Amino acid sequence: MTANTRDRILDALESLLLNKGMSQVTLENVAAAAGVSKGGLLYHFKSKDAMLAGLVRRLGERATQQLSDARAKGTSAMEWYLQTPNPDSAADAVELELYRSLLATMRTIDAKSGPEIDEVQRALVELMESWSDGLDAEVDDPVRADIIRLVGDGVYLRALLGIPPIDPERYRHVVSRLLER
Repeated sequence: MTANTRDRILDALESLLLNKGMSQVTLENVAAAAGVSKGGLLYHFKSKDAMLAGLVRRLGERATQQLSDARAKGTSAMEWYLQTPNPDSAADAVELELYRSLLATMRTIDAKSGPEIDEVQRALVELMESWSDGLDAEVDDPVRADIIRLVGDGVYLRALLGIPPIDPERYRHVVSRLLER
């Protein structure tokens, strides 16, 4: 039951972020939406930041599963990282909306570095490092891995911000060049 309650809380948080925005994300609202008491919520997440970090980690788990599924179909980590999100795909559209909400959430956090970073920042760092690890394991040249990572991040950021993607034919050439051995 504990995992189900935790998932219900994260589902409620995700729903509030997507449908109402960060301003409506309070411990009380998330607890009510999840059908748990505030004490029940605090049993699983000691704070709002802990909840948000939990959501970031769950997104990381989703991405890891997506990469695993892609690899099972013969897609490399490089190709997966360079894919363009498809706003016409229901799954990609929801994912983009959730990342937009998380971006809005991140703007409320003071930028810190070193040992004093907060829980949400730490979860984001862990998420980004896990993606980096997959590329680093596959790409022999660390500079090339960084270029692939930065291009993939830029493509995803364009989609998040609603900026039209670069010409698809030109992007195919970019990807081809980056994937050359």
